[in-house]
Amino acid sequence: MLKEYIRIAWYKIACVILRIFCAICFRLRIFGKANIPKKGAFIIASNHQSYMDPVLCGACLFRPMYYLARESLFKNWFFAAIIRSLGAMPIRQKEGDIATFRHIIALLKQGKGVCLFPEGTRTSDGKIDALKPGLGLLATRGRASIVPTVIDGAFEAWPRQKRIFSLGSIWLQYGRPITHQQAKEMGNEKLAQHLTAELRKMQNELRAKRAKEQYTY
Repeated sequence: MLKEYIRIAWYKIACVILRIFCAICFRLRIFGKANIPKKGAFIIASNHQSYMDPVLCGACLFRPMYYLARESLFKNWFFAAIIRSLGAMPIRQKEGDIATFRHIIALLKQGKGVCLFPEGTRTSDGKIDALKPGLGLLATRGRASIVPTVIDGAFEAWPRQKRIFSLGSIWLQYGRPITHQQAKEMGNEKLAQHLTAELRKMQNELRAKRAKEQYTY
């Protein structure tokens, strides 16, 4: 129990630091925070634009989060220790990781929040690729709500082709949650299709607010 209190305290301290960083470097604006459940299990299902996305999705929330990160990010022991302390879990992207998914379900059953990027990898052009199925299984077994989340501007600030970020403007929108009952009714494939369409719609609505060119799908 003490270990968990320490983790939560460290997480909140780190979030304050990261909020300041995001405000200074990216003029980060957040919309829809009221859509994040105040209690109970939930999954943030976000598009994936940059390395910064976990920070952007979780740093401004009032609840500690857990995150999936590709296994290669854990090769450096110091960096691995830092991201583990903030709730990151390694996953083997190509072959899948049953143990990690079981761990996610266990966390959700405890009422935790988990941040996932169901495209599977960062975008190469800013657009949202079709989401991979699997969220429905996690939501149903973990009895978790799914919060569709869209990031816009992180691709321009740190595209996958660049080694370091540049200053910019990033907006983030949390959408209306999908309950685990709704996820169960839709099933894995239909839910993935629904979320893909919803994220693309949210993305273009966010870009319209910014007077930016909308993506064609």
